[in-house]
Amino acid sequence: MKAIRFHAYGDPGVLHYEEADRPEPAAGEVLIEVAATSFNPADAGIRAGYLQQVFPISLPHIPGLDVAGRVAALGEGVTRWKVGDAVFGFLSMVRDGAAAEFVATPADALAAAPTSIPLQDAAALPAAALTAWQALFEQAQIQPGARILINGAGGGVGGYAVQLAKRAGAHVIATASPRSAEAVRAHGADEIIDYTATTLAEAISEPVDVVLSLVAGPESDIEALTGLIRDGGVIVTTATPATGDPARAVRTVAMQMRGDAEQLAELAKLVDAGELAVEISATRPLSEAAAVHELSAGGGIHGKVLLVP
Repeated sequence: MKAIRFHAYGDPGVLHYEEADRPEPAAGEVLIEVAATSFNPADAGIRAGYLQQVFPISLPHIPGLDVAGRVAALGEGVTRWKVGDAVFGFLSMVRDGAAAEFVATPADALAAAPTSIPLQDAAALPAAALTAWQALFEQAQIQPGARILINGAGGGVGGYAVQLAKRAGAHVIATASPRSAEAVRAHGADEIIDYTATTLAEAISEPVDVVLSLVAGPESDIEALTGLIRDGGVIVTTATPATGDPARAVRTVAMQMRGDAEQLAELAKLVDAGELAVEISATRPLSEAAAVHELSAGGGIHGKVLLVP
């Protein structure tokens, strides 16, 4: 099969589109014929070697944490799926991924793909939508009527977070650039702050219950967000960590997303019910993965980019 692999850690130039052995599903696994994977910042971190202490991999390695595709073969003992089923999921951080024509993965890591969108588009959901879901409902425990500030709402995770928070009955304040403001507004944000024109401290006059910070930046900028939270509130971060304020019972959570097939199934239901929009900024051939990684390194990735075999 054709696959993207790297044989050593390094910059995007280490990624090669080449022949690789097609995997065979072990007991409890399925083989997926990949319709698409998508680029995630973690793919770049693993490729560069920044995460090797946390996620040790064997080289050569195939990246690609998100997958959408059809079941091509069943490993011993698999009864949940049949050949031809359309599935999607979040793959192991340490095994070969979905930047290939085929990938093998545990059957219980997968959910049935949404039926209302093209199968390849489902690859834009797992990492980003699971991050938003777990941040809002597990970590922040958001309630109807809560005021939430989503810092970085114009990105892939942010788009899902705005939609899910609004659906949960929250008052959503979102930071976005003029380029992404229209999309964020369409997702349901009640207030949009142009972070290129004003500071959050100037723009927010009433404290919020929850801050979800999805952007990397100076620690001083992240720390300033804590001052916007009411007593007893929470700040959840996915990038630069924050420090809470114990004196005011403001807690902080450094987000670590995990794969969860049941949550993916719920997300698929929302997509098919028309309650969760899946947005894709670009679709590129798998062979151009190195160019996508290079674009990301220069800050040129906005939203979800699909890679299609």
